[in-house]
Formats: sequence, structure tokens, C-alpha cells
Amino acid sequence: MSSAEIFDLFATAINHQDVKSLVALMTIDHVFIDSWGQRTEGATPMGAGWRGYFAMCPDYWIRADHIVGEDSVVLAVGEAGGTIDGISWRIPAAWKAVVRDGKVAEWRVFADNKPVFEILAKRK
Repeated sequence: MSSAEIFDLFATAINHQDVKSLVALMTIDHVFIDSWGQRTEGATPMGAGWRGYFAMCPDYWIRADHIVGEDSVVLAVGEAGGTIDGISWRIPAAWKAVVRDGKVAEWRVFADNKPVFEILAKRK
């Protein structure tokens, strides 16, 4: 399976809020890097991270409009969105995936999360 196909499986698991499949698609030493550069290492901690994110934003989705893959690296651009506290949001986003042995070793997100932070700031 190509790196782009692995990327597609990972994105599909995100769009279905399927944490079990996400974890199965991660290497044990998986690294997640958010749009601020904060890192979370390990498939198990990232499983918990995805569960928490889906609890906050149960309809979170990503859409990759353009995907470019070369060897083990996939770059994609598109949009992400969802609903938090009944408020919908949508932002331009990009992702980098590094695939190793048929699994995602690194998932990096590039996005301006200002709309999300504005929604969260309204929480009391």
C-alpha cells in the first residue's frame, strides 16, 4: 500500500472518529505535532488524545483537496471543521504524514486554530 493510501485510511479513521483504527494505523513510537509545534509521542497517548478531541468536537472532520506523496512522506492541503458547544467552525488546514512499514509514524497539522480558540474562550 502506498503512503498516500495509508494517509487516506488515517483521514478516513479521523472522519469516522474511529480511535481504534487510528491507533492501529500508528507506529508504536508515533509522533503527533499540533499547529503550535507541541508534540505527543506514542500511539497509546495519542489514542487518549483523539478520544478527548472527539469528545470535545464529536463531528470533527478533515478534507484533503490535494495530496502529494513522495516515498514515505505525504503532504496534503484542504479544510478541517466540526462543532464545539453547538458552534460550527471550518478552517484551512494542511497535514504532513510520515509513513513507515505501512503505518503513520508522524502526523503533523498546520492550521490557524483561532476560530476553535474563540469558541473555547466562551466556555465558563
